[in-house]
Amino acid sequence: MKKLTPYLVCILFNFVSAQSDRKLRIYGDLAFAEKDWFGAAQYYSRVYSHDSSDIRLQYQFAEASRLNFDNDLAIRLYTKVLTNDEKNKYPLCYYWLGQLYKQKGNYKDAKKQFTKFSKTKKKKYNFNLDYYLKKCNIEIEACNWAPQAIKLPVIPKPEHLDTNINSKVSEYAAFEMDSTLYFSSLRIKNKRDPNEVAFNKIYQSDIKNTKWQKPTLLDTSINSTYLHNANTCFTEDYQRMIVSRCKAKNASEFTCEIYYSDQLNGKWKELASLPPPINLKGYNTTQPSFGKINNKTVLFFASNRPGGQGNLDIWYSYVNSDGTFSEPVNAGKNVNTPDDEITPWFITERNQLFFSSTYHKGLGGFDIFKSIYKDSLFLEPENAGYPINSSYNDIYYSVNKAKNRAYLSSNRVGSFFEHKLNCCNDIYRFDIEPLTLPPKAVDTLQENKQQLKLLVPLTLYFHNDEPDPKTKNIETKRNYESTYIDYKKLVPDYEKYYPAGLTEPLKEKALESLTDFFTDSVDAGMNDLIKFSKLLEQVLLKNEIVKITMKGYCSPLASTDYNVNLAKRRISSLRNYFTEYKQGWFKKYINNTTPGEGKIIFEDVDIGELEASLVSDDLKDKRNSVYSPFAAMERKIQIIAVSFGAN
Repeated sequence: MKKLTPYLVCILFNFVSAQSDRKLRIYGDLAFAEKDWFGAAQYYSRVYSHDSSDIRLQYQFAEASRLNFDNDLAIRLYTKVLTNDEKNKYPLCYYWLGQLYKQKGNYKDAKKQFTKFSKTKKKKYNFNLDYYLKKCNIEIEACNWAPQAIKLPVIPKPEHLDTNINSKVSEYAAFEMDSTLYFSSLRIKNKRDPNEVAFNKIYQSDIKNTKWQKPTLLDTSINSTYLHNANTCFTEDYQRMIVSRCKAKNASEFTCEIYYSDQLNGKWKELASLPPPINLKGYNTTQPSFGKINNKTVLFFASNRPGGQGNLDIWYSYVNSDGTFSEPVNAGKNVNTPDDEITPWFITERNQLFFSSTYHKGLGGFDIFKSIYKDSLFLEPENAGYPINSSYNDIYYSVNKAKNRAYLSSNRVGSFFEHKLNCCNDIYRFDIEPLTLPPKAVDTLQENKQQLKLLVPLTLYFHNDEPDPKTKNIETKRNYESTYIDYKKLVPDYEKYYPAGLTEPLKEKALESLTDFFTDSVDAGMNDLIKFSKLLEQVLLKNEIVKITMKGYCSPLASTDYNVNLAKRRISSLRNYFTEYKQGWFKKYINNTTPGEGKIIFEDVDIGELEASLVSDDLKDKRNSVYSPFAAMERKIQIIAVSFGAN
């Protein structure tokens, strides 16, 4: 019998390996279709270790990794897809990179990715491009807003509950009644049994000497052995408990119904399913909570039933005097969106609905929002703010029975985990103004003054020698907004001249740096100026005296006398902006002499000379002296300070 040559052995090995990889790809795709993200990622990983060049595999592996909370790996894989010549087939890479960077709190890089995705050309894709483009615009706005929100925390840092409550798996849906905390958890009873299947169960823990005791399972009248049990809530008299029970639809999705139990002789009766119109066959009905609207008891819940805005929506149903339920009502388009809206909690004392959403403007992942119920309508929701919200998932807002403390669940940094960072939710709590007291008056003047200060230094940029080029005037009739509009019209020239003569990889980087400059500096400056103006209006209406200090800059590489005058013209354009704002709205306040009224005082400081740079000042070298983002960064003025109460 002949021995196989090394060459034939190699061919045979490669053939067997290729067959094996094909099977692994099939298994991975099947797991992905079943939404078994962990299994899919494992199969794709094995194939990827043999061949990392297949762009479809890279993308599928990235998708599975993202959905499996392997965020760093997903970022690397999406980035690798975008280095491929066929990257245009996978424009969602930019969108998901934006979401992943946002979740890390890296709003600058997130905005860059969202901005790139926003330029996706319309054609046929296997996804709804219009939805993603609309959502992308919200995300860009969120990336501008989030850093400011973090600078204005609404509460001290929430308390992370100890290991008697939180474990290395998920804990959520907390409700504190007297000295008892009810919550849900996916913890395994017997950690030594590798075959034990984990089911969500409802636990309770008592607090003694300010410490939480070891939690105990509610009995089997509440916790079904082979179903997921969660989301405890109670009627106002605490004689009825409502929970969700869920069956696994696949590896990641569940079908849920709402169940109830009444107290009899101090014990909870066996759970029973709520009849229609609450539970609707074939649809999810979950995350119940009670509240009162117009003194009538209402059951809130999340559901994907027909008649909503898309996916899970917030619904509510009035409880009739005989204990039956009215036809559920959708909370409306202000609250509900094409994404999921979940975990409702209604604050009767404030007519406020708290819920979580991934669609409204947030810090990242699910954020908690609040919406006022007024005139039979839920109004435009407001973000609950930082650090109630983080860049990760923040859900299950609830208020305790005493109405002086709130709870939430989050997988934010600091939450416990077994194998994977930010995989699992933990329970956090924080003190609130007691709801038994009238709402505390908000000092909007102080808030607006603080936000004005946070916007400075506010930097504004100009095209070369603008406004009024080739003059020595120290004033101009232009206003900054008009120079900004003209500046943006020149973007095609910048994109033509700055990358000129560069090879393809360097050309792409040059175009990217231009996009970053106009987005992160020029546009951001104009947006901040608009915010500044709106806040300034509110402060002046409160009869505040406001001093605005401005500074121009000039380059040391050209004639100092000329550039000083140019810097003064630029400051003049900003003054004109304020003078002409809203057909002269600010005019009456500029150097106003009427006692007791608002007043604007403009103050200029000495023109600042920029530090010497390597930027060319040779106008024959327009690529570097005019169209380079490095040169453009030097053509600026700033509002460097804002102060109040000065005369």
